[in-house]
Amino acid sequence: MDEKQTTAQPHGCVFCTVIAPQIDAIMDHMWPENTREHFRNARVEVLKGMRSLIDARIERLSQNEKKGTKVTVE
Repeated sequence: MDEKQTTAQPHGCVFCTVIAPQIDAIMDHMWPENTREHFRNARVEVLKGMRSLIDARIERLSQNEKKGTKVTVE
């Protein structure tokens, strides 16, 4: 088995398993420290944006949830 097969998850996020490690390798060897820091911060901000979208969707789904109906039992 080659290295890609051992590190990639079969059903994992393509960005996390394929793209991010390649970006990290480039960053570690070629870019100045301040450049690496900017790109790391940008990745964190993208993830925060995704989290806010998920939170908004959860909130919207929670609001549309219909509550039970009152039934009088005799």
